[in-house]
Amino acid sequence: MKAFSKPNGGRKGMVQRSGGVKCEVAQSDAALEGERIDSSKASALSALQQLKTSAADRYTKERSSIVVIGLSVHTAPVEMREKLAIPEAEWPRAIGELCGLNHIEEAAVLSTCNRMEIYVVALSQHRGVKEVTEWMSKTSGIPVSEICEHRFLLYNKDATKHLFEVSAGLDSLVLGEGQILAQVKQVVKVGQGVVGFGRNISGLFKHAITVGKRVRTETNIAAGAVSVSSAAVELALMKLPESSHATARMLVIGAGKMGKLVIKHLVAKGCTKMVVVNRSEEKVAAIREEMKGVEIIYRHLTDILACAAEADVVFTSTASETPLFLKEHVKDLPPASSEVGGLRLFIDISVPRNVGSCVTDVDGAQVYNVDDLKEVVAANKEDRLRRAMEAHAIITDESKQFEAWRDSLETVPTIKKLRAYAERIRVAELEKCLSKMGEDISKKTRRAVDDLSRGIVNKLLHGPMQHLRCDGSDIRTLNETLENMHALNRMFDLESDISLFEQKIRAKVEQSQK
Repeated sequence: MKAFSKPNGGRKGMVQRSGGVKCEVAQSDAALEGERIDSSKASALSALQQLKTSAADRYTKERSSIVVIGLSVHTAPVEMREKLAIPEAEWPRAIGELCGLNHIEEAAVLSTCNRMEIYVVALSQHRGVKEVTEWMSKTSGIPVSEICEHRFLLYNKDATKHLFEVSAGLDSLVLGEGQILAQVKQVVKVGQGVVGFGRNISGLFKHAITVGKRVRTETNIAAGAVSVSSAAVELALMKLPESSHATARMLVIGAGKMGKLVIKHLVAKGCTKMVVVNRSEEKVAAIREEMKGVEIIYRHLTDILACAAEADVVFTSTASETPLFLKEHVKDLPPASSEVGGLRLFIDISVPRNVGSCVTDVDGAQVYNVDDLKEVVAANKEDRLRRAMEAHAIITDESKQFEAWRDSLETVPTIKKLRAYAERIRVAELEKCLSKMGEDISKKTRRAVDDLSRGIVNKLLHGPMQHLRCDGSDIRTLNETLENMHALNRMFDLESDISLFEQKIRAKVEQSQK
């Protein structure tokens, strides 16, 4: 940390100046001056050590912060979001790299077509945000200044509230859509067992899942709500002549979750025939089995251009990190059918995008991406806002519960320290007792004395332990619990023990000095 190098340099200057004084003193004072030099060096080293320790103490005394550094459909264009997107398979690696940063203890990644958000537990808000932003720049190739222009930052209660709103579908482009809740669940599933997906972050995401379920159950916010996939189908129908809705040739590229939903919504709108392009036929066959009475034709990914040439509307929803369609691929395709006016529609709901923006320059082609779905979402705004108000009341309540739970975690180290303190005394006194009883006592007697000592300690600890345990559901009880914790720390001098968490902080501070 740069702050530490400045005082260190100052101390070295003082020692060098002392050396200069030494050259001017009389020979008879040389030995005395030498002692002063040694004393100055020792003093400088001691001061530097104190500085390092105080830096560690500064972090141990301040509670770590939950921070979200994010870019979403509301703040950043799809061109930027696709560069920042992290595939699900890379989430564990990303967590590991983030937790390797000096001021980051825990981390999680939520990367979807509409958002790229990084949640961390930071030892220092300012330094943590700086490190994460620089990491995002390094992994995406986007300059830090550009990321700062489009990012949003939220801390602690605001970060908690934001994730709860995301899980509830309140921050989605399509209010109340259910896919985001499944994506939040996936963060927890992928994070299980990953070092760095720690107690605070995992607790936050698990609570967010509970909030998402509760909001959907109690407010009926999902009733009539559209998903990104259904909005894509609605957009296509809005752009097609109404007379062509039943006859337009539909092509769906990708048979994953999003692609399957596109197919379902096309069927719901009366489409009875479509072509589905996918890497393998297995998923398409399963969809065909589910959608009986609908003609679903499977074609391999290698036939993508031939299929596009025969389609009026092309939906793309694959996980490809490179575009499937560029200008050179589309410019030689024959025009769409006259029934749709000869204009071929590309509805791209993938991030990164499957269709390059350059395709728009081709005559007879029109490209829409996820950012263009706002036109569809604008309908029924008043009804959705009413449901959102009901949902916000639930989120406020759940946010208080989560913050109380997080506060209650502060007592855990004290509980462990108090038990360890009592156990050390018990073991020491037990050994004294057994040594006085002699070596010829039976195993049964030894066991009885040991059980007696454990029973006495457990009974003595029962009262203090009860006053340290709190589920965080009652704010008054929580405040009393924290007061009890500080009192016990003072009475038994438990704060003199350095917890594992504090050791990790000190290690990070020392690492930053190297």
